[in-house]
Amino acid sequence: MINQHTLAALYDRFEELGHRMNNPADLQTAEFVSLSKEYSDLEPVVACARNLDSARSELADLDAMMSGEDAEMRALAADEMKTIKALIATLEKDLQILLLPKDAADELSAILEIRAGTGGEEAALFAADLYSMYQHYSENQGWRMEMLSGSTSDTGGFKEVICSISGKGVFSHLKYESGVHRVQRVPTTESGGRIHTSAATVAVLPEPKDVDIKIEDKDLRIDVFRASGPGGQSVNTTDSAVRITHLPTGVTVSQQDEKSQHKNREKAMKVLRARLYEHERDKVARERADARKSQVGSGDRSERIRTYNFPQGRVTDHRINLTLHKLDQVLAGTGLSEVIDALISEDRAERLADFNAHQ
Repeated sequence: MINQHTLAALYDRFEELGHRMNNPADLQTAEFVSLSKEYSDLEPVVACARNLDSARSELADLDAMMSGEDAEMRALAADEMKTIKALIATLEKDLQILLLPKDAADELSAILEIRAGTGGEEAALFAADLYSMYQHYSENQGWRMEMLSGSTSDTGGFKEVICSISGKGVFSHLKYESGVHRVQRVPTTESGGRIHTSAATVAVLPEPKDVDIKIEDKDLRIDVFRASGPGGQSVNTTDSAVRITHLPTGVTVSQQDEKSQHKNREKAMKVLRARLYEHERDKVARERADARKSQVGSGDRSERIRTYNFPQGRVTDHRINLTLHKLDQVLAGTGLSEVIDALISEDRAERLADFNAHQ
């Protein structure tokens, strides 16, 4: 049951925002943008709350009809009450979901980092499979994926790959992917046909906008050097590679994929900004950890979150005990939606339970 005081405060705030936005001359541009966003966020919440109020009012009218003398009207009211009660239950759940605290980073784009773990060349090939999976998933979602840097293995896998995924709500979907992904399969190089287990680590960082995080020039140390290829071989005759160190935190980012020092610096700053933003989020999350702990989407990279078993054609997400015998579809990106949707639902259910416990 939604607290009436909560609804009253919601209506008051919505009305206040509407009144202030009707007088834009009294507002600074940044303040008007902030109020507009809050108003836009509240609009669907208020619409749902008003529909709920209307349904409750209709239920009260039907309840009054039930005490009348007309038997036919009482029968009609009884039938209608079943429909209205079901509608109220749906609207209450919808409103609870809309009232859940939102992660400020959910609407942001993201930086995706994939690194081969235990398993040598096989782990690097699996890292490349994961990269392809996220590439197809991003295409299906209408997002834009751009590789920022990559280090390939001898067999064409990835020792490490970092990319940017741009679009609306990217982080809200991909944040559940952070962790250790494990693969079980017979390597193509294995003549004996033995199943090997190897792993890759995935990290998903929200990509902040320039206004989300300020980086002072005085806090940066920028080193330039010549880009090198495999075995330390110089592949560039100019100092185009860039290493940026954020002195207050010690976070370091290197970039050498581009021939232009300017482009390498631009890409390095993009990754640095994301890592510093995540650094601050982790700090806040640790401070709040005692208040609420959530296993789903925790982003703890030491935990094994998912196993891809090729001999059995299955994918298992260990956080929610979900097993799908759709390995090919998941790796093709299409089946990944089913896994991510299940993780979102589980996270929402946990937060709803927490919300109701404090009502």
